[in-house]
Parts: sequence; structure tokens; C-alpha cells
Amino acid sequence: MSKILIVGAGDVGGRIATELAELGHEVWALRRTPQANQSFSSGGKLMWSVCDVTKAETLKLPLGLDIVISALAPSESGMVAYEQVYVGGARALQQALKGQSLNRQFWLSSTGVYGEDAGEWIDEATPAQPKRDTAKLLLQAEDVVRQSPWPSTIVRLGGLYGPGRERLLRWVRDAKPVQMTPPSWTNRLHVADAAGLVVHLVQQSLAGGRVESLLLGVDDAPTPQHEVLAWLAQQLELPSSPDKAVEPNASQGKRISNLALHRSGYALSYPSFRDGYLTLLPKL
Repeated sequence: MSKILIVGAGDVGGRIATELAELGHEVWALRRTPQANQSFSSGGKLMWSVCDVTKAETLKLPLGLDIVISALAPSESGMVAYEQVYVGGARALQQALKGQSLNRQFWLSSTGVYGEDAGEWIDEATPAQPKRDTAKLLLQAEDVVRQSPWPSTIVRLGGLYGPGRERLLRWVRDAKPVQMTPPSWTNRLHVADAAGLVVHLVQQSLAGGRVESLLLGVDDAPTPQHEVLAWLAQQLELPSSPDKAVEPNASQGKRISNLALHRSGYALSYPSFRDGYLTLLPKL
């Protein structure tokens, strides 16, 4: 089987590491904090290691890697953290990978690099023109990866939700106001599908199949935020969030197409937020 490196083995990266090891691959999972080693009877092996991607000297990588997957996330918000982790991390990683003969790199990014805010439809052909400074840094990091000598795939993920990600549930419980007019479109993806999609693409690449250089990771159901919150409130038997007074020209977000995801052959486990949250709500 193949030798695979996961850089940033947190929630999504850790899921990817585990799934690939269970498929029989040798997986090295790098993270900021220690994690106990695990082995799998299926023939795969998962080895955890501590590193700081912003410090090139801590990136001690195994030789003979086939696939590298980066799922970085800063421990804090703001321009400094984003530049250090994403841009600096991308540069340090490419430096550490010199001498490797990779099949492909996968870099997890965000649909936040698109600046559209009038409810437009977005797909892989839409030019990324970010408005937020942090999103511009994400795009810079993507460019570092694209300029590497190996094939690469950028996977831009929508808003992730799943176990431990309860921001919208807190929103409903706190009865925070939400923009209703004009509606603000949102796009999301369950963390299990975020990991599953990457594992699917890795398997395709290793099998010699066609893998696109860019893919948008969202589910089938772009939905106005107020409709998501109203549905959650109904499930929790709580009052709906009140209307938030906004200017008529307020941001309406964007709608993201996932046709390319379906063309890749990946089957979503949770095609809409309803499917995903129905599995979470009984546990709350």
C-alpha cells in the first residue's frame, strides 16, 4: 500500500488519517499536540507525530511518500496567525518535501476565498476574488502549493458542522437575531463528508484515475441561514430566531454548486444539513 502524510491531523485531518490507515495505507499524522500511536489489524498503520508547521525544523518527514494531505487550522484568528500557519506553513512544507516523488498533494482550503455576496452561484470555474484579508492569505497559500513540482488538488470546503461543532445550535438556544430580508445564503458540509471526499480523491489518484486540480466541497443544499436556524429551532422545540434589521443592500452570501464533487464519483453521506443534524440532535 501507499505511504501518506497528513499535515494538520485535527478533526478533519484526523478522520482522514484514520480512514486511510483502515484501508491499509501507512499513514503519518502530524499535529501540534501529542496523540497516542495506533495500529490497525487491516494491515495499515497510523503513526502520530508532533510538529509545528510554522517551524520548518520540526518537519521531520519520512522518505518515499506517495501522498501529502494538508488540513491546517490556526489555533487563533487574525492576520498574523493566518499568515504564519497557512502561508508560512505551506512554504515550510514545500521546503521539507524536497527530494520526494509524490503522486499528488491535497491542500484543504475554504470557499471563503470567493468574495461574491449577492446570492450568486459559484463553481470551480469562478475566479477567486476574496474581499477579506484573511481569505487573501488562504489564496496565497494555495498558490504556494500550486507552484510545487508535484501534481496538486485544492479542496475548498464550505462551512463544516458535525460532532463538537455546535455554533448554530448555540445560536438557536441563545435566540440571536438572524438576517431574513434579504436572505443570506450559506453552504455547508458535514465533517464526515469532508474527510470522506478527500479519502475518495486520494484513492482515485493512487489508482491512476483523473483527479481535478480544484474541487469545491459542499453538500447539495445551499440554504438561507434563517431557514437553517428555523428548522433547528423546530427540531429542538424552541422559538425561531427573531429577524435582524439590516440594510437592503446587506450581504446575501453565495450559493455553491457541487456538480464537480458528484462527477468525481463521491457519494455524500449527508446531502443536506437536515440529514446531518438529524444524527446529531438525539445526542444533545
